[in-house]
Amino acid sequence: MDFEKEVTSTMSTQEQRNNTPHVLVVDDEYFNFEMLSMALSDAFRLSYADSGKSCLSNAIAHKPDAILLDVCMPGLDGYDTCRMLKNTPETKDIPVVMVSGLESEQEQQAGYEAGCDAYVIKPFAIQSLLEKLKSMV
Repeated sequence: MDFEKEVTSTMSTQEQRNNTPHVLVVDDEYFNFEMLSMALSDAFRLSYADSGKSCLSNAIAHKPDAILLDVCMPGLDGYDTCRMLKNTPETKDIPVVMVSGLESEQEQQAGYEAGCDAYVIKPFAIQSLLEKLKSMV
């Protein structure tokens, strides 16, 4: 057990960072990313995309371990973005958590039909989101 502690303590900051699961947060409101960063940065390495189009290119170039995807965005909305992610070979296996203020059963069903792995309704408990993400990565 002491050996494990020594190995962990000798890991560089970069190695520890590389072992931390990477979550891509996709939201047209940067403020939401800032709030999630404060709440989740101890457990995850977060990156940001401000649109569905940016999400797709970012997810292919820097494959995240999970994607937090806002539903309501101008242009390519979360549903279309999720469908594209799930139909692209390089991104089809990345877990997608849709985040939305739209709470009707129809909206949630649309998210699952688009291919999301979970649908979280705003406002949400950070601990609940944290546990959901940890179970996926």
